[in-house]
Amino acid sequence: MSMAASNQPAAASDAGIVLSGSGLSRSFGGVHAVVDMSFELQQNSITGLIGPNGAGKSTLFNLVSGVDRPKQGTVIFNGQDVSGLDAYKRARLGMIRTFQLSREFGRLTVLENLMLSPQLQLGEQLLPLFLRPAAVKAADREVFQRACEVLKISRLETLKDEYAANLSGGQKKLLELARTLMIDCDVILLDEPGAGVNPALMSTLTDMIVDLNRNHGKTFFIVEHDMDMVARLCDPVIVMAEGSKLIEGSFDVIREDKRVIEAYLGGSLDG
Repeated sequence: MSMAASNQPAAASDAGIVLSGSGLSRSFGGVHAVVDMSFELQQNSITGLIGPNGAGKSTLFNLVSGVDRPKQGTVIFNGQDVSGLDAYKRARLGMIRTFQLSREFGRLTVLENLMLSPQLQLGEQLLPLFLRPAAVKAADREVFQRACEVLKISRLETLKDEYAANLSGGQKKLLELARTLMIDCDVILLDEPGAGVNPALMSTLTDMIVDLNRNHGKTFFIVEHDMDMVARLCDPVIVMAEGSKLIEGSFDVIREDKRVIEAYLGGSLDG
């Protein structure tokens, strides 16, 4: 496997902890999906989460993002205990999650998808439409200008008038990531961003993540099976097995760990 790391993000050793989980556990019908799992994300880092199928990665993401609630443990975001908050409330605080299967609005254009993304827009409320029309128009112009900026960042300018349903799988992943930029967020949780993305667009997607991290101050937590993508982007990397943390470290460290190799059924992380 290629270990090229020309786009490796800067280390975040001096940054504070923006998101953490402590003692997280969740079971389903007697199956322990996550067991006493703890982690910390440093601000402005790109942290990878890997592990064999059934390791508990998606369940952990559900607990962190608010899709599901832990039986035990806490999730702290920017110093606040958000363990009991719904997903949309965590999003309003600045924690955004994307899913393995894109959730775009297919009958809207790329531009319209972006403009619909910001939360609590003034024009979505009935009274301001009648009492403050000038303010509503000004807010809409600001959203439009922001959407145009995001189109450039995500390299989707040429597709702005295309219906989202007509995009390729990789283009939909770019659009979903672009939509997070329309929201004032600190942390972005990416669930297998590389799934179904062709090699050409994979490079664009990876470059965009690096750009958002370096130039826009976004912190990432990424579940991914593509080890080339993990090696290029993530430091540190957390390895889960049987619902718990197995090891955490740089990709070079974890790929040589015997426990990690055994967890992947005696295989190798070299692809």
